Amino acid sequence: MNNEIFLVWQETIQDISTPAALWQLGIIVIAASVAWLINGALRGYVMRSAPENWRLGIGSINRVLFPLSTLIIILIGKAILTHWQHTSMLHLASRLLIAMAVIRLIVYGIRYIISPGGLLKTLENTISALIWLILALHLSGLLPEIIQTLKDVEFNIGKTNVNLLVILQALLTIFATIFVALWISRVMENKLMHATHINMNMRVVMSKVLRIALMFIAIMIGLSAAGLDLTLLSVFGGALGVGLGFGLQRIASNYVSGFILLLDKSMQIGDIVTVEDKHYGVITDLRTRYLVLKKLDGTQVIVPNELLIINSVINHSFTDRNSRVLLDVQVAYESDLELVLNLMKKVAQENARVLVTPEPVATIKAFAESGVDMNLSIWIADPENGQLALKSEIYLALWKAFKQHGISIPFPQRELRMLNAIAPENTVDKN
Repeated sequence: MNNEIFLVWQETIQDISTPAALWQLGIIVIAASVAWLINGALRGYVMRSAPENWRLGIGSINRVLFPLSTLIIILIGKAILTHWQHTSMLHLASRLLIAMAVIRLIVYGIRYIISPGGLLKTLENTISALIWLILALHLSGLLPEIIQTLKDVEFNIGKTNVNLLVILQALLTIFATIFVALWISRVMENKLMHATHINMNMRVVMSKVLRIALMFIAIMIGLSAAGLDLTLLSVFGGALGVGLGFGLQRIASNYVSGFILLLDKSMQIGDIVTVEDKHYGVITDLRTRYLVLKKLDGTQVIVPNELLIINSVINHSFTDRNSRVLLDVQVAYESDLELVLNLMKKVAQENARVLVTPEPVATIKAFAESGVDMNLSIWIADPENGQLALKSEIYLALWKAFKQHGISIPFPQRELRMLNAIAPENTVDKN
């Protein structure tokens, strides 16, 4: 066991039944109480009057304020009590508070980067358990022995001699740099998404390129900081190229297609499209590998970007979001057709969803078997809300208007004529 840790535990055991322990416990309680009051005051300020753009920074400070403020007060008390007695309990408490602050700050960063879900919960639990495990190993004095054991496990990668400790350090460094890169990219992405003077597709492209570039830089910095030779990546780069050429060609095609769609502006978030003649809805998200299409029934369709490049896609709002809706009506031949046309236009104009410009148009379509076919053409500005409810409202209003003015809607009728029929009374019974 480490000599320093051994002395700390020995002093802690000796002080348990002495006034020294009470003094240390008192400082810990006072420090926690003061920190709790400061933390509550800051949280109240954030909820009441802090500007929106300050809340991110204040939120991160608020996360670590309780353990850090407690730690500061404990360190002050430790510096004072050191002149008269042991402070081993304060030493252990300071280590626990540092671990708590690190966990809270990392968890807050992860929640800012990753959307809520199972992955977020798993990462939080894993990182918290890892930090507490390292602290437990440190306080138990086993950490130096484990580090030495990892150093002793050596092997060669090419001409480079490495050990398990170097690999673990490299992984932790890479994870840390990736975490910082993702944090920076998310902050800059939020800034870009609020830049209304930039086209939405360009904002998405810039955020994706920025994230990829930061991730690449983070990995390079992590590997260099860990002391690994970057020329080793040439082997993995060659293998990755072969994999993309064979097994991952469709995935690579989807990524390339995604950047093409974002750059040529043929589709944007909020557009109303029909894909493969069966998926009609609103584009809610454009990603580098796929497109998210929300249909009118609330379901979401994940469409690979490659399909959008090689197949025809109907973009109903490419140049104009206004959409035309056609309604067919049939009236009886004895109806006043001019009155019918005026009623159809009036009913359409009274509906809130129907646009004034272009104005509704009512026309005579054809003289059919049972009646006169009429056609009503209207325009709406919100096709993403569907047409069924709108048609139902207009048809119901037409039904009421037609009944009020005595206009009938015919139904199919057939006449049956019997030729050379023999009457029953003229039938001769040959028997």
